[in-house]
Amino acid sequence: MANQAEPARVVLEGVPRVSFEVIEPGRDVETTPFPACLRACLEYLGEDYGYIETEFDGQIWRSSRLYAHLIGACGAAFRLSWRPGWHEDNVEIMYMSDEPGAPFERAFRAAGYEYEILFPQEEGDNEAYFRRRIIESIRDRSRPVLGFGVVGPPECCIIAGYDAGGDVLIGWSFFQHIPLFNAGVEFEPSGYFRKRAWFPDTQTPILIGDKAERPPPGEVYRDALAWALKVVRTPVVSAYLNADRHNGLAAYDAWAEHLTHDDELTTDDMGALFGRFSVHDSAVGTVAEGRWYAHLFLKEIAGHEPGMAEELLAAAACYRAEHDLMWDNWNLLGGLGQTEAHVRKFADPELRRRMASIIRRARDQDAEAAGLIERALAK
Repeated sequence: MANQAEPARVVLEGVPRVSFEVIEPGRDVETTPFPACLRACLEYLGEDYGYIETEFDGQIWRSSRLYAHLIGACGAAFRLSWRPGWHEDNVEIMYMSDEPGAPFERAFRAAGYEYEILFPQEEGDNEAYFRRRIIESIRDRSRPVLGFGVVGPPECCIIAGYDAGGDVLIGWSFFQHIPLFNAGVEFEPSGYFRKRAWFPDTQTPILIGDKAERPPPGEVYRDALAWALKVVRTPVVSAYLNADRHNGLAAYDAWAEHLTHDDELTTDDMGALFGRFSVHDSAVGTVAEGRWYAHLFLKEIAGHEPGMAEELLAAAACYRAEHDLMWDNWNLLGGLGQTEAHVRKFADPELRRRMASIIRRARDQDAEAAGLIERALAK
């Protein structure tokens, strides 16, 4: 009788949307799925950090202070990864170190929340296990769940509800409107996705736990800065897929060197060329967004830690310059976009060498910023 009384549908309305696109005019984009999804869930739970207003290209942009805090504390704002070849998974935040759980543990700790990662059980029905724990979080605790996959690749999304007793999951995904990834996806009037047969596409959901005592800001900041240095200065990560990955400063050199592989990039095979361009373009986006928020994060720390302010503000300027260099890279191809025109320009060897030069200049800015952070911590 108790099971019959349980609601077949529960939806947490009003969880903020996440998207690769600008959500509202003047609001800065947030394109790293995990910290963006966690930011949205924490805002739904009542966390309000406010916004930072910054001028770029003659326009004032509002950036979420909570997102800057999370992407900075977890290290994703400082990352760059490049596995030899042309691999879409270079953007994966777990690949910035040999500690796969580090970005999740650090983000939740900095936010002052407990969490639980749901790993598949060796025995038993894992679909039923995932379903039960997701329903309990939403129905009994009114807390959205962080999913990985559900719609599209195994990137973070938000599970904000369920229907048909859990046969359907409801929420926000960065990929819900991309035709390559949304076959069979339906939509709620609110815009939430509806996904049936979700289990095969879902990996290790994360449950948001109770609010815990947040560490003192100075402790969080110094720990985040030390972690950023480790991320930037670790040249090789080897923990994943039996492959060595160029990491941090070393990844810039590998990326720039790959742009000179004319035998791979001067081709009439548009499918192959588009795939390689996409990997390059994702790296540009990773650095552009990451260093923009790194510069905001360091300015926030400088405001709280006056003894380190001189070095941190100088490092923030390096990251801002690095962000602007990535826009120079985009502008060589005519601006943002992944059209056929962009891809055909990408095939031009001379243009790619100019891109490689910009990437090496960005590496130099990154190295200078790391040196300044090290000096700040020495104080």
